[in-house]
Amino acid sequence: MSARRAPGRIRIGVSGWRYARWRGDFYPRGLPQRKELEHIGTRFDTVEVNGSFYSLQRPESYRTWRASVPADFVFAVKGSRYISHMLRLRDVEQALANFFASGVLALGSQLGPILWQLPERQRFDPEVIDAFLTILPRTTGEALALATRRDERLSDRAWLEIEEDVPLRYALEPRSATFAAEDSLRLLRDHGVALVAADTAGRWPRFDCLTTDFAYVRLHGAKMLYHSAYTPEELREWAELIRSWRDGTGAADGRPRDVYVYFDNDARGHAPHDARALAALVDEGA
Repeated sequence: MSARRAPGRIRIGVSGWRYARWRGDFYPRGLPQRKELEHIGTRFDTVEVNGSFYSLQRPESYRTWRASVPADFVFAVKGSRYISHMLRLRDVEQALANFFASGVLALGSQLGPILWQLPERQRFDPEVIDAFLTILPRTTGEALALATRRDERLSDRAWLEIEEDVPLRYALEPRSATFAAEDSLRLLRDHGVALVAADTAGRWPRFDCLTTDFAYVRLHGAKMLYHSAYTPEELREWAELIRSWRDGTGAADGRPRDVYVYFDNDARGHAPHDARALAALVDEGA
């Protein structure tokens, strides 16, 4: 009889943390903005950095963020939209070098998956996707080597250190139904990249296919994109699915997986409350 595999770990958090609507609600009234991430760290064990999507952050920002949370806290980092939305994943080596030199590696052991969100117009093109996934560094050592090829804009603000050479994880969030094709799933499996399960109030397709050794979930709102709260029934459904992926019972191969879940229904302040509620439901069924 084969040994029973240990379950994966579920981490549940929010996408970003600097929202005016959360102040005096999720954040205690009078809490200084510089303390908001510290507060996140007392309630969750992960957060998704989304400022990195809009612009290159600085090493001192990543270092400050890391110092604000417990040692076992994990940061998922959203990849640059310059790479995904402007370059459309083509000719991206220089942009990737700048991204990894900007301070991402300063997170050290607390660096979680790196998320690449694609625009709706980005259809599945096997050559483009394969070339992009092939060029992604697979370890922090490879990322450091790539970062040394940064351009002059980062000459005096680059982070070129790693604590140890460890594997990197990547997740892809496409918004075109063409990524449901078997060729797409096979390509993601070959590269060990997670296909994001995104709930987008029906605006974009939802993919529940497991393509690597972890799962990545983004909850943008079930009824109104970025605005609606999740009902207890909706959260229970997600809790059951997430637990099944953690335990392996919901996977065709029976393999347990780590699961990362981020709420992005932040426009009306629901995200942190829904994240807390989902975490409690997951714990109830542990």
